[in-house]
Amino acid sequence: QVLSLPIVVIVHGNQDNNAKATVLWDNAFSEIDRVPFVVAERVPWEKMCDTLNLKFMAEVQTSQGLLKEHYFFLAQKIFNDHSASLEDFQSRHVSWAQFNKEILPGRGFTFWQWFDGVLDLTKRCLKSYWSDRLIMGFISKQYVCKLLSTAPDGTFLLRFSDSEIGGVTIAYVIWGKDGSSQVENIQPFSAKDLSIRSLGDRIRDLGQLRNLYPNTPKDQAFGSHYNSEQGG
Repeated sequence: QVLSLPIVVIVHGNQDNNAKATVLWDNAFSEIDRVPFVVAERVPWEKMCDTLNLKFMAEVQTSQGLLKEHYFFLAQKIFNDHSASLEDFQSRHVSWAQFNKEILPGRGFTFWQWFDGVLDLTKRCLKSYWSDRLIMGFISKQYVCKLLSTAPDGTFLLRFSDSEIGGVTIAYVIWGKDGSSQVENIQPFSAKDLSIRSLGDRIRDLGQLRNLYPNTPKDQAFGSHYNSEQGG
């Protein structure tokens, strides 16, 4: 016999996501000398933050982990609470049901399904962008509007899609002649989209994008990610 990490047996690929959630929860939150298979049903949110951060860095293979503002966004998402402060969340506990059973409000997927989709997309297509801190990523659409609404015309940032699993979207601001600003969101790009044309080249293609928030010219920010192309 030999001691093992948790194993989940699955019979179909569509069970993979749920199996990964079970293994992650067991690895992170079970006690050393527990009765076999017994694991806490609720865990401190701070402990969950550490777990998500370690998982993200290990999967993406990056030294750039999650930041305090990322945890705040994730807490708002998993607790469905947009009125609490960062400090309020620190004393809360999160349940297995909130993590991987309950469907997020207005969506067709759980918190873990969404987070795992972000992991997969970042690992496959966005590792270098994330490591260069070019992707804000975990940020709400409402907060994006607040940041961009006073920024110069053509200022943009990148965030992970709320509505789709494994999507990254570009939000940018347009100023009208009447002095009003409008924040637009480009339809999210999936891993399949980015395998056809990279994120850097898509950003270069879009003339309405000028400066990465707060004020870095896009060619300066993303120039090293452009592919050299021969004119046809």
